Amino acid sequence: MEKLPVFVDGQTVHRLCDFPSLVAHLEAEHRRAPPLVDRLLLEHEERSGEPDGFLIWPAWDPGRMLSVKLVTSFPANPSRHGLPTVHALCLLFDGRTGRPTHIVDATAATFWKTAADSALAVRYLAREDSRSLAVLGAGALAPWLIAAHRAVRPGIARVRIWNRTKGKAETLAERLRQDGLDAEAVATAEKAVRDADIVTCATGARSPILHGSWLRPGSHVDLVGGFAPAMREADDETMRRARIYVDSRWFTLSVCGDLAAPLRTGVIREEDILGDLFDLCSGRVAGRRDGEEITVFKNGGGAHLDLMTMRYIVSRLERGR
Repeated sequence: MEKLPVFVDGQTVHRLCDFPSLVAHLEAEHRRAPPLVDRLLLEHEERSGEPDGFLIWPAWDPGRMLSVKLVTSFPANPSRHGLPTVHALCLLFDGRTGRPTHIVDATAATFWKTAADSALAVRYLAREDSRSLAVLGAGALAPWLIAAHRAVRPGIARVRIWNRTKGKAETLAERLRQDGLDAEAVATAEKAVRDADIVTCATGARSPILHGSWLRPGSHVDLVGGFAPAMREADDETMRRARIYVDSRWFTLSVCGDLAAPLRTGVIREEDILGDLFDLCSGRVAGRRDGEEITVFKNGGGAHLDLMTMRYIVSRLERGR
């Protein structure tokens, strides 16, 4: 009888993962040829507000692993149903036989994958002496981004948090203070950003919340929200001032509003996208060159990153970690 797929629940995912080893794993994976990937986003809006979304992200690394991530995004869930906005599962298949092997709680895995993706970029693009972090958006992903950035830039000791609903920012700041960090919820995004070495944005914004005029020389910007064309976190001036990098060209240039919009209007050109994580990790493209330039990284996620993260989780599961 053929074996049933192994279910890996969220608690197990959290037990298996840590940021130093996951970031190192993603770095090594980006030195290989990229897998075959695709993306489908369906949206439905029957009332005013942000549309509900259903994403299907398949990836295939021939001979090694196939994965299909299924994601729902229902923005009204927290207020209407007391549930998270995002739910996800990832189905894994043997790359040699096509046999289904695992079903993974991808809601949990996505926190790790997304934050590690941004942290890998920080390793190449943020100043090594970075000490202050601005966080725009205090949703479920924010604590993971903070932990991941601190894993690669352990000198970060000061965190300023802005959120449209200040109470959520205050709750997160209090949690960080209990861990010994100098953390504060601030009234405006500008106040959070002005003195920051690293700025991370993780929101569902449909118009820019980050203004390039606020950025000081030497800062690094990590854009995590804005996964659809109608979404945007950073304004045109941010893009004009910065050296721009992405995690992958195929999931960012035409799909993510932070790049698609300024490309469409001519604010930037495709040649202004200097490289992706495959370029940075393989050494084909240089990262930060000096302490004065401003860098931007667009974290578009993508099926290839899910596959890489699933391979990490399965490997640690099989080793009995």
